[in-house]
Amino acid sequence: MEPGVIRKLDQVVVNRIAAGEIIQRPANALKEMIENSLDAKATSIQITVKGGGLRTLQIQDNGTGIRRSDLEIVCERFTTSKLQSFDDLSSISTYGFRGEALASISHVAHLTIVTKTKSEKCAYKACYADGKLKGDVKPIAGNQGTQIIVEELFHNVPMRKQALKTPNEEFQRISDVVGKYAVHNPHACFVLKKFGETAASIRTQPNTTVANNIGIIYGSTISKALVPVEVKDNILQLTVDGFVTNVNFSLKKGISLMFINHRAVECNTLKKAIDEIYSIYLPKGSSPFIYLSIGLNPNNVDVNVHPTKHEVHFLHEEQIVEKVKLAVERALLGGNAARSYTQALLPGAGNPLDTTKSNESMAGGDEKPRLDYKFVRTSHSEQKLDKFFNISGSSNQPASSSLDNPAAEVTEPKITQPSPVRKKKAVKRETRLTSIHNLRQQVESNGDENLRKIFRELTFIGTIDRNQVLIQYDTKMFLTQTQPLVIELFYQLLLFNFGNFERFTLSEPLELKRLAQLALTDPESGYTEEDGTVEELTNCIVNILVKKAPLLREYFSLSIRPDGFLESLPRLLDNYIPSVVFLPMYILRLATEVEWDEEEDCFRTFSRETATFFARVALTKPEKEYRWELEHVIYPAIRNYLIPPKEHSKNGCLLQLASLPELYRVFERC
Repeated sequence: MEPGVIRKLDQVVVNRIAAGEIIQRPANALKEMIENSLDAKATSIQITVKGGGLRTLQIQDNGTGIRRSDLEIVCERFTTSKLQSFDDLSSISTYGFRGEALASISHVAHLTIVTKTKSEKCAYKACYADGKLKGDVKPIAGNQGTQIIVEELFHNVPMRKQALKTPNEEFQRISDVVGKYAVHNPHACFVLKKFGETAASIRTQPNTTVANNIGIIYGSTISKALVPVEVKDNILQLTVDGFVTNVNFSLKKGISLMFINHRAVECNTLKKAIDEIYSIYLPKGSSPFIYLSIGLNPNNVDVNVHPTKHEVHFLHEEQIVEKVKLAVERALLGGNAARSYTQALLPGAGNPLDTTKSNESMAGGDEKPRLDYKFVRTSHSEQKLDKFFNISGSSNQPASSSLDNPAAEVTEPKITQPSPVRKKKAVKRETRLTSIHNLRQQVESNGDENLRKIFRELTFIGTIDRNQVLIQYDTKMFLTQTQPLVIELFYQLLLFNFGNFERFTLSEPLELKRLAQLALTDPESGYTEEDGTVEELTNCIVNILVKKAPLLREYFSLSIRPDGFLESLPRLLDNYIPSVVFLPMYILRLATEVEWDEEEDCFRTFSRETATFFARVALTKPEKEYRWELEHVIYPAIRNYLIPPKEHSKNGCLLQLASLPELYRVFERC
């Protein structure tokens, strides 16, 4: 056989191969761009993602920007402002130094840069492909800093694109990257959101603390279990600052954030050493949360190990790992001295039903006398929480009250015992819309059976304030956050009772244009003069809602006249009246936030906005009336209808405060 002919690869092929080493997925591209923003001294970094970063990945910062004269070569390989000679690597203090990140992105995506420096009078926009500038650099209006827009990532590398995960999984990887850098850089504000959504997945404030950002991003349960770790060794030229969780806390899947000289890295040797320590304290299969920021002499660290820069080599590795290991051990021993025996657990962290089952088996069935700590209070009338707050007559039905708004008065129904909304006396009209069946299926598939059992068998204890309520399940006491529960309850009622609503009729119809004007004067609307005149916007809002009036009337009993007057609202729950105080903002958000073009998105977003509007009533009602409503209307409805989503087990909606068997064990030790 003849030997193959050696040929020089085409430069385009070379560049795409090289780009694949650095930009392996959207999260890698974002990591490089975040590091560029931090190198540019940015204090505000906003990231917007579409299609898991494959369709659009946008980052905007307020850093120093890029000079107009540098835009022609900024996407060429090995162009950088951070390194001049190879010797500079020994003292490099910036994230970037190879000059390959933007070049690599431009070889596998459409790249656009909008940038402005402090000294330049305007911003400049430039587009790139395969490392080269496309067209001319255009002057445009813009703020100081840099905006980079990456579109259609891997459009010319189809095999790489096919090998990636789903958009949701890619977005989760992006979220992990943003979370790491947000924790490590508390001086900067980080915002991460999906394209078209107003709510941010991650939002941190500038000039805060590492511990505060850990709580915001990873949850208050972790932040409450943090133990500080500090090391300073002049001989090894080592400093360590960080946090680990105490021995009372564990995760099924550990979270490890490690930075060496402010660079996010993976250090398997150090991670393995720390895991060995925790194996003494934590149950098998459990892991801790770890955040460590390690400072070393730059001369002792080799950062040029891998193109992705996720791995570094450093001198005296064994001694440094041992030092950090000892520091973590000391921190855990200090925390173990005050180890808690009645640990507050979110229901999703384990199965709160297991303890009850084990106790029942220990009791030996009904034939034997039941132990004291297994008696369950089943009647809240025996002794209510209100007794301790000097609230008299809270269990009685409140007097009827009109809504405090001169613009309209809702005809208040007679307050009776709650009746199941989904089982009307009239024949229920079943919907054949696939979109509604899909939304219902999403609710059911996302339901948490463990939480559902707790809410189905809850006993109402009492209210702490307008948003916090104590409930009892079996021998456990929980603190609930009412607002998110009520929003989810109304959302599900809108889906499962679709097309079968009774209505609240306004005693005097309200003009939509007037309601929209009131909403635009509210700071919550975010209205500025750049959006257009109030007259133009209100006319647009009225036109949208009048056009959609037949749909709203047929499916949701929300009646709007052709002349632009609101006549009625849907009745979602017996004995529960929405507050017209928030009606202007509701009308505004119906016109601006509902996705009217796609059927499923339309019903989903309309139901979310309507659920939020109905849930805000608590802010306007008298204290006594609202306490009665919580006990006799809202929580019975939660018990009967709510399918709690899985995220309610992680976001603090339900927090276990006490378990009677556990308390008995503590007192036995005393």
